[in-house]
Amino acid sequence: MATLRDIKRRIVGVKNTQQITKAMKMVAAARLRRAQENILNARPYSKKISEVLQHLLSIEKSFNNPLFTERDVKKIAIVVVTSDRGLCGSFNMNVIRTAEEMVKGDLSGYLTSSSLQMYCVGKKGNDYFTKKDYPVVGSYPGIFSHLKFEFASGLIKELTTKYVNGEIDKVLVVYNEFKSVIQQKTTVEQLFPIKQFESQETETKQIDYIYEPDKVKIIETLLPKHLNAQMWRVLLDSYAAELGARMTAMDMATENAKELIRSLNLTYNSKRQAAITTEILEIVSGANALKES
Repeated sequence: MATLRDIKRRIVGVKNTQQITKAMKMVAAARLRRAQENILNARPYSKKISEVLQHLLSIEKSFNNPLFTERDVKKIAIVVVTSDRGLCGSFNMNVIRTAEEMVKGDLSGYLTSSSLQMYCVGKKGNDYFTKKDYPVVGSYPGIFSHLKFEFASGLIKELTTKYVNGEIDKVLVVYNEFKSVIQQKTTVEQLFPIKQFESQETETKQIDYIYEPDKVKIIETLLPKHLNAQMWRVLLDSYAAELGARMTAMDMATENAKELIRSLNLTYNSKRQAAITTEILEIVSGANALKES
């Protein structure tokens, strides 16, 4: 049975933990604001490139690029984006579980025939899939501490080269999409082959522009920029979702610690009162015994 000293020590320990979780929540909140700003700054650029490409592809019917070509999928690659640190609830396990279910389910044939390649961005996913001997060909731990656009462009360049050379026939990306501070959506997107842009009848499509250089060269120039922007958006989304999940998890941990401290204080006061009552009874009984003697 726990003594008063044991309960007091536990109260002190929970209070120390509460201070840590509260500090981690504040740090995550500060970083989340910057991450949200980065997403808001990146989205207009990505959106405008997509609009220009959509417009050019809708009028340049003769354009042919292997990145758009559907072919028999003999080899497939999966890019799994997780975080570098834990203490963010189910953030990492949602992505890992989704990727693992895909590999063991619809893609099990590629796994058994050694036609599956995995690229793990983030330490948690890399540690998990490496320990379980999955075919991890690209490991990128620790990139979110200093997240840079050059990493996104480098990864896209490697995947594009492999796709064009026929080393892989399809590329999927699994990550957590940032919806809000308390909501992250585990998403699977197809990176290669590039899906055709949805045609939208707008007034701008009816305008006959004069292009210099020609439309094909402009498309070929914008296409890598579009792919880089998409991967950069995925990384920014994942990082913001991680911070939102950590902020929520640390807020819940802080509230749980508060409730636990309240419960322990009640237990401590109850035991202390019982001990005081027992001591008073012993003193009174002793005094009565002396008086009778």
